[in-house]
Amino acid sequence: MTSPVRTERHGDVLVIISNSPPVNALGAAVRDGLEAGVKEGIADGSIAAMVLRCDGRTFFAGADITEFGKPPMGASLHEVIDMMDASPKPIVAAIHGTALGGGCETALACHYRVAVPSAMIGTPEVKLGLLPGAGGTQRLPRLIGMKASLPMLAIGDPVPAKKAAELGLIDRVVGEDSLEADAIAFAREIARKRPIPRIRDKDAKPDPEAVAEFRKANAKKFRGFDAPEANIRCAVAATELPFDEGMKFERDEFMKLMTGVQSAAQRHIFFAERQAAKIDDVDPKTPLRPINRVGVIGAGTMGGGISMNFLSAGIPVTIVEMQQEALDRGVGVMRKNYEASAAKGRIKPDAPEKAMGLLTSTLHLDDLGDCDLIIEAVYENMDVKKDIFGKLDKIAKPGAILASNTSYLDINEIAAVTGRPEDVVGMHFFSPANVMKLLEVVRGDKTAKDVLATVMALAKKIRKVAVVAGVCHGFIGNRMLAPRQIEANKLLMEGATPQQIDKVHTDFGMPMGPFQMSDLAGVDIGWHRDPNRIETIRDALCAEGRWGQKKQAGFYDYDEKRNPTPSPRVAEIIEEFRQKSNLPKREITDQEIVERTLYTMVNEGALILEEKKAQRASDIDVVWIYGYGWPVYRGGPMFWAQSEGLKKVVAGLEKHGFKVAESLKAAAESGSQLK
Repeated sequence: MTSPVRTERHGDVLVIISNSPPVNALGAAVRDGLEAGVKEGIADGSIAAMVLRCDGRTFFAGADITEFGKPPMGASLHEVIDMMDASPKPIVAAIHGTALGGGCETALACHYRVAVPSAMIGTPEVKLGLLPGAGGTQRLPRLIGMKASLPMLAIGDPVPAKKAAELGLIDRVVGEDSLEADAIAFAREIARKRPIPRIRDKDAKPDPEAVAEFRKANAKKFRGFDAPEANIRCAVAATELPFDEGMKFERDEFMKLMTGVQSAAQRHIFFAERQAAKIDDVDPKTPLRPINRVGVIGAGTMGGGISMNFLSAGIPVTIVEMQQEALDRGVGVMRKNYEASAAKGRIKPDAPEKAMGLLTSTLHLDDLGDCDLIIEAVYENMDVKKDIFGKLDKIAKPGAILASNTSYLDINEIAAVTGRPEDVVGMHFFSPANVMKLLEVVRGDKTAKDVLATVMALAKKIRKVAVVAGVCHGFIGNRMLAPRQIEANKLLMEGATPQQIDKVHTDFGMPMGPFQMSDLAGVDIGWHRDPNRIETIRDALCAEGRWGQKKQAGFYDYDEKRNPTPSPRVAEIIEEFRQKSNLPKREITDQEIVERTLYTMVNEGALILEEKKAQRASDIDVVWIYGYGWPVYRGGPMFWAQSEGLKKVVAGLEKHGFKVAESLKAAAESGSQLK
């Protein structure tokens, strides 16, 4: 087999080149090739220095994570890095694209580093529940100091070449189109400089203030995660231990993470997200429909947010409203959101004008006639939606995709009012639509394959994580939410308090519990609006104007800064309902709350799979991670159920009298995976 690594001689400089598409991952063949290349340079007396670079679009973008958990093959990254570090001849890393994870560690093992201006350097392992385990935690603090290395290690965002040069991570920024020539010239400059600078020989200075400040600033972000703190501990160890002892400490911490459930969960989601983009029965080479202009019906919170996704991606949008006032308000909010992002430095100063320059606003549906995709984003009423789609059928050009942003309603019923059901699809954006990453793509019975493929590709273009769902009430996410909400309300009647139920969920890692979520969204959403018709606790709250945070009263009382406190009035309302229902009040354990609100979600997920409303269990996990804030370190509800133990989940469901999905029961009995 031909090695993906070759060498070229340029006078007294040996250039070692990796060509392992698509991202030069540091798999076994690449590592063996690097080892051979460095050995060649060391052994050749005519070689004074070496340059390490990559063909293709990037420097080494990281380890080959498909090797994780498999028996080791060939030279380890540790061995290669140690050999490079110990080389009696200087090695220059020539970086373009991204040098991430193991790629960054390989660059740090070189004695010098040059990079093109567009290059990015970083250690994102923490996002997979890991740490850079080939010396990254020991070399970075020694090279750039504690304050600069902590965010790179424990947050994992890469830094651009210019910033890297300012930090001392890069020795020189070179020409965008002359990387190899500039790197060779640099190698000749430093070829005979002695001693050769080795990062391992530098002292990492302790900076306890920077560490304390960093922990405090990121406490909320790191809550529940193991990996950020492990990265911090390793960085501190670099300031307290000799290099070799620090490396042993790093290795121990790496193995704890690697064999733990959190990293397994985070790696699961990494692969699940990529798998979700594949449609089982649609050829990936299916020709896509061109989308040059998008129409959006409704300029409210959802319509405006949806429009911003396309505008930000450079796609012109025509937005329609019924009233001028509503149109002006919606367009004004979009502009305000863009300007706020620019003020915070999240987008370029000229981005708001560029985006808004692509927007056409109108009061006439007929103006959508030239759109390639039209998304209806009005309120959840089937009659209204059917009326709109009936009109669109006459207005839209042939081949235009007609999409509904419905959260619950039947796409087949909507499609049936058109003469082109094959062009109709659900596109369920999550609020706020310009921020939330999830997009449920709802496949109707007659949705054409090229429509589905086009929408999935478009989702990627507008930076959404798209998951295909079948037609059922609530699709994947909201359907699974329903049993949680039902059981949470029953638990209130049986003796639990809103704060106890919510705390179980936030301790689990959710951003908020069921009742906190209800208060935020609005307790009155979907309420029948009759204050005399009081059939539920929610009806009673709504009748008293307790509509949530917007009224400073819902399941909780709120101060002017929207800080919640338990409500004596809500406790009275719950007690009144309990007495009317003749339900005895009893002690509810936290474990019972888990079993009745989270296990039931898993059960519903299994039913969704049985009914083929989701393609795979990992798709369900992606929905809950990106749409509802399920903690990524638990891997989504279906992955979590496996790690919890399916037998335990089934036993918990049966204990409370729930009908268990056959597939869940079968998987528990056989010890197999939910698929």
